[in-house]
Amino acid sequence: MSQAITAARQVRILQLGAGALRALADGDLVAANLHSPVALTPYFAGPHWSSVWRMRSEQVVSDPASADWITGVVWCEELAVAVGRAGFHGPPDGAGMVEVGYAIDPAHRRRGYARAALELMLGRAAHDPRVRTVRASIGPANLASRNLVLQYGFVEVGEQRDDDDGLEVVYEVSSATFRA
Repeated sequence: MSQAITAARQVRILQLGAGALRALADGDLVAANLHSPVALTPYFAGPHWSSVWRMRSEQVVSDPASADWITGVVWCEELAVAVGRAGFHGPPDGAGMVEVGYAIDPAHRRRGYARAALELMLGRAAHDPRVRTVRASIGPANLASRNLVLQYGFVEVGEQRDDDDGLEVVYEVSSATFRA
């Protein structure tokens, strides 16, 4: 069964270079904006995201090919503003699995941005022949995110403990679900 993917909001996921990633990991918004293709808000440099940016910065240094896959900026074309972050945890692994991640600035939530970002990632996964499975790991209290992925056919496959986020429920879907 094929599911149509149509983003309700006009968004793009813009990749950040190593300089912007390092600056965000350090919480330095001024330096991050010097390296970013778009203006970033204080939401991006907050302490709650520094470990994500640090991990992605180190990932790009050790594996430059991952730069096109990892977390980037969710950019709203309509408003010309950065509304959140989204991307994969990295390129497809040996089994053809990619994991999505996304977070929308609280000032922009409940407006379809997470859905639009997820749809972009699912579309990319569907069109890359190396990808067979898309995974999402979600905290059990994050009902909005859980409900979103369930709408796209993700099914619960287990649990894991993340060093930063604690207990997460793991959901997966076949990328073939989204091929036209």
